[in-house]
Amino acid sequence: MKRSFIAALALAASSSLSAQAMTASARDYTTAAPVGGNWTYAATAEGSEATFLGATNQPQLILHCTRTTRRVSVAKPATAAAPFLTIWTSSDSRSAPASFNPATNRLTADFAAFDRLLDAIAFSRGRIAFAVGSAPALVVPPWSEISRVIEDCRA
Repeated sequence: MKRSFIAALALAASSSLSAQAMTASARDYTTAAPVGGNWTYAATAEGSEATFLGATNQPQLILHCTRTTRRVSVAKPATAAAPFLTIWTSSDSRSAPASFNPATNRLTADFAAFDRLLDAIAFSRGRIAFAVGSAPALVVPPWSEISRVIEDCRA
């Protein structure tokens, strides 16, 4: 009796604490077609950067490594602040806390270099999705430039 009560309490607590993550994770992009575009890689003074350029040759997504802090940031163009950037991969998904920079018009989520979500991004099968709120997700292919930036931060 005590065990079932404790289990019920644990389930209720975990459900209420991760309600937003559960909602975002419920979306499945397994069959979504990645948008057209290309990834580029560039070394920077403080690390490296992979940028996904869409069909209009405008940056749609930026993964940036800052070696000194061993942090990888994921930035997406945005017009306003949002509390989360939801990232979906074939093996994991998460609504990560995000901050908005009005000077660059980017919404950014920051990760430690060894965060398991970065591995999920690097090894996702066929596509990765990045969503903000109820707006349509940006679905991109997981090219090797992503892995290169992550590994730069781990070295």
